[in-house]
Amino acid sequence: MTVVLDASALLAYLQDEPGSEAVEVVLAESVISSVNWAEVVQKSVAAGVVIDGMREDLEALGLMIAPFTPEDAQMAGILWLQTRQAGLSLGDRACLSLGMGLDVSVLTTDQIWATLGLSLNVRVVR
Repeated sequence: MTVVLDASALLAYLQDEPGSEAVEVVLAESVISSVNWAEVVQKSVAAGVVIDGMREDLEALGLMIAPFTPEDAQMAGILWLQTRQAGLSLGDRACLSLGMGLDVSVLTTDQIWATLGLSLNVRVVR
């Protein structure tokens, strides 16, 4: 895998919003934290989307869903100090911690992430 997807990036892809093309290009080589996958499912259900088979379809395209490990949890907690002024959620920090742990780029639609100054390549897709 070469990139971690934030929930916002995967939702942009699923909803064919601006930035979806950037996600489509890397989908076969991407991973998403199980925490962020929960966000995607929640927002999809809230929008009335039938999610039956959605995970399997995305996995068939190459998306991997990574468990939220104790190491990810610790890094997400540590990241709170560096990101609290930007108002990042636990889900946001779960995504960043996975990217840091895997040492790969993170794709998001949240522009504030590009201003955080983290030792991580953050690519804002819109």
